[in-house]
Parts: sequence; C-alpha cells; structure tokens
Amino acid sequence: METYGKVLLIAMPAFLVLVLFEKWYGWRKGFDTVNNMDMISSLSSGITNVTKDVLGLSVGILTYAYLVKHVAIFHISNHVLTYIIGFIVIDFQAYWVHRWNHKINILWNHHIIHHSSEEFNLACALRQSISVFVNFFAFLLLPAALLGVPTEVLAVIAPLHLFAQFWYHTRHIGKMGWVEKVLVTPSHHRVHHAINPEYLDKNLAAIFICWDKWFGTFQEELDDVPPVYGITRPAATWNPIKINFQHLWLLMKDAWRTRNWWDKLRIWFMPTGWRPNDVEQQYPVFKIEDVYHFDKYQPPHHAWLPAWSWVQLTFMLCIISFFFGNIAKIGAPNMFVYGGFIFLSVYAYTELMDQNKNAVLWEALKNALAIGWIMRTGDWFGMGSWQSWTIPVLIAYCIVATIVVAWFCWQIKPPQHKPVLANA
Repeated sequence: METYGKVLLIAMPAFLVLVLFEKWYGWRKGFDTVNNMDMISSLSSGITNVTKDVLGLSVGILTYAYLVKHVAIFHISNHVLTYIIGFIVIDFQAYWVHRWNHKINILWNHHIIHHSSEEFNLACALRQSISVFVNFFAFLLLPAALLGVPTEVLAVIAPLHLFAQFWYHTRHIGKMGWVEKVLVTPSHHRVHHAINPEYLDKNLAAIFICWDKWFGTFQEELDDVPPVYGITRPAATWNPIKINFQHLWLLMKDAWRTRNWWDKLRIWFMPTGWRPNDVEQQYPVFKIEDVYHFDKYQPPHHAWLPAWSWVQLTFMLCIISFFFGNIAKIGAPNMFVYGGFIFLSVYAYTELMDQNKNAVLWEALKNALAIGWIMRTGDWFGMGSWQSWTIPVLIAYCIVATIVVAWFCWQIKPPQHKPVLANA
C-alpha cells in the first residue's frame, strides 16, 4: 500500500496536467470535449478509486501467489521474458473480465462508473470502480502461473497496464494507420464507449486489439456513425459514489419486487439490463431509445458553483496527497478513518454539484468530524508536526466551506420534475 501510494503521488499530478492540457487544447482548437462539471466528477471518481485501492479494500478468492506456488511447471530464467509474458497474460485477463462485466448483470455494476460520462476525454479514463470488493478472476492468470512468472513481476506490471489505458480516452486523435491493427487506439475506444447500436459492447481489449478480432467483438469506427457516449440508462448525477452502486440498487429492488422466484435468482446472472417482466411493466425506468436526440445531464446551477467545486476538488487533492505520502505513518486503523473522510468529502461536494439541498448536511457532517478529530487528537494525522500552520488553515477551511455550501444550497431552486432513472 505504501509503495502504491508513492507511485500515485507521481501519477496523479501527471494525469491532472494531461487532463487540463486536453481542456486547453480543445478550447484552443475550437473543439472542447471536456465539460467542466463532468471533469470534476471524473477526477473525483479517480480519487475514490485510488483511495479504495491504497486501503486494500478488496480480496481475491484465488490469488495469483497461490497459483504460482501450486501449479508452476517450470520457472523462466529470462528476466525480460517474464515481464513480456506477464504483460500479455494480464492483457488477456483484462479482455475477458471486461467482456463479462459488459455481459452479466451483477458484474456490470463493477464497470458502469467507467461508462457513465456522456463525454469522452482523458478525464473519464479516471472513472474507475469502488464497488469491486472480491476478485474472482485470478484463474485467468493461469498461463503465467504455469510458466512460473513471479508474483512480484505481476505486481509491477498491473499498475503499468492500467496506466497505459489512459492515453486513448480522447477525441483529438484520429485513426492511426498500422497502429490500429496492433494496439487499442482512441478510435477503437471511442467505439467502445459509444451507445450507438452498432457500437455496443465492442472493442473490449485493453492494450492489444487482437483479442477483439480473435473473439468476435471488434468494430471499426464508422465515418457515417459518429459515436454518442454514456450509458443507455443515464446516471443523471455527478456523484461517483452513487453511480458505483446505482445498478446494484436497481437489481436489489427488482429482485425484491418480482413475484417470480426464478426471476429473483437469475436476475443477477442474466444479460446486462435484463429485468423481470412484471417489474419492468410496473416499475419502468428511463432508457435512451434515440441516441441522437436526448438531453445530456446538466442541471442548472449558480454561475459560481463550478469555481467552488474546483476549490473543493483542489482541497481534496491536497488532503489525499498527504494521505498517500504518509500512509505508513498514519497506519491502521487511522488510515481507514482518513479514507472515510475522503469518501464523505467527495460525496458532499458532488451532491452540491447535483443541486441537492441535502449537500449542506453532508458538508456540515464532514467538517464537524474533521474539526472534532483535530480537537480530540490535537493534530490532523501528523500534518501539524509537518507544518504547524496547516491545522488552523484546515479548521478555517472547514468553517468557511460549511457556510459557503449553505449559501449555495439556499440558492437552489426546486426541480420542476424528477425523471425515473437507473443504469444499464
């Protein structure tokens, strides 16, 4: 966890700079693909995902270390070759996990956050799940285990493999000639994120596009079919924590409401989006039928709210940077308290972005807990011993933030209607 946290201290600023550069580049070229509030939501999703990963809030039913120990036939001595084999096997696993996430109802909840943006840009690459608590798919790494690829090698490759998927989430790079035949490119991935009927559930590979071509899920980006992005049952929220569990909540309600006991059992493993007939008729949910004619999610808000949301996000980035840099000193169980504060903070300010008046309650709770912790311990997880001035600044921020959010909530006008929404 400590090592991964230090890696993130380098990766996070790099990703942020690239996201902001894409925003500037699009503005400069007259083709801005980055919606401001959507970008903040995406970056906030990235914050929750890396926090969850650093805290180690997931377990493997079958671990790779176990596989290597018990099934390895021999061990490759060539150091470079172990990395090459490991990378290919991880990519193979990524394809099949990704494919099952798209095809099986319960697994879609693990992946829905990544597709929830109605834009396509570098920021939406950071929309990663916090709802995966159990890893069932280590068995897909069996080829590497049989060849004795060390666990340490896969531990190095895995984050690099994930980071290598960042660059192709953009609309500013066209088709790339011969590269299209080998690697996943922006063109391929635009297809993957599209909700056009021609493009649904296509181009599932992470790095090598050959998996799609071999297993029948490849689709070229068509000149006469511009991709439309998002999910067919819109998330209708900027709150990444809500998005992570919306589909699961719908499945739970449907399983409870249906009168058919067989449907109660099979709903979890049916194709993504499947619902029992009786529930679908009695409890319909909105679904985009015409992908070229629908309103993107953009609730009306005060002109200053985007600026304030950036202030909240910047504060959050400072808080999480201290966390990643000092997680070993913070230790357990305090690191889980710190992680809870991060999640609560993201929930609070994205609720305000959604124009929910209860945002002031979440903000006040978050800030009261922070001040209470400081009063009880005399510090903020060791931050005061690093720089003493940070503690009064943190307390002042908590007080000011509560007042500002209360003012924004007072400005919110009640919505004229609230559509029934879910996800698939």
